[in-house]
Amino acid sequence: MTTPSAPFTPEQPAAPAKKGGALLKKVGGIVVAIVVAVAVKLGLPHLTGDAPVHAEAGECVTVTGPDNDPKVDTVDCSSGKADLFKVVKVIDNTFDLNKCGEELSALAQQLGSDKFVLCLDEVAAK
Repeated sequence: MTTPSAPFTPEQPAAPAKKGGALLKKVGGIVVAIVVAVAVKLGLPHLTGDAPVHAEAGECVTVTGPDNDPKVDTVDCSSGKADLFKVVKVIDNTFDLNKCGEELSALAQQLGSDKFVLCLDEVAAK
């Protein structure tokens, strides 16, 4: 006695590829590219908070870090922090430190395409 052979079953056609997944990957890639382009355009320091401070006259700032890359932060003038300076004047559209005169410290900064010099007077520590 012989056993009957298995019935013939035709191959199932492969399921069509989902177009939505590929489209989603493309859109995601475009969004990532836009975010990277904006980060480059604005500058990564602006996004991380390391951008130069464009303080106004009368505000106080602390200046820390090396001379070739100082970090400037606005603070309360009564804070008594070390390295505390009062902004006496701001001179826009220049990097000329001599414009502050001999009696004031000067710090050139650039924020985007704006360049300016902060003329600073040291605040005595309390």
